Amino acid sequence: QMSKSTGNFLTLTQAVDKFSADGMRLALADAGDTVEDANFVEAMADAGILRLYTWVEWVKEMIANRDSLRSGPASTFNDRVFASEMNAGIRKTDQNYEK
Repeated sequence: QMSKSTGNFLTLTQAVDKFSADGMRLALADAGDTVEDANFVEAMADAGILRLYTWVEWVKEMIANRDSLRSGPASTFNDRVFASEMNAGIRKTDQNYEK
């Protein structure tokens, strides 16, 4: 946690230099998720950066190996389950925004 009263205060510029803008976005988004006071947790920023790095590496791997990925119609059971879950999520999101 970051708090001026405990002596571990960072300015926004220092925090972005330390964690990157994306790391800061993830940690700040997490900071206000509960009813308690919003505290910036450095471990969340570090974990966010690692998740982003892992995701970027996975994307690079998928692009490099795209010729070996399957192609053709998306008609397997898993394809239908995935499409159904995506459509359910879209409907749920649409319902939330119609209110």
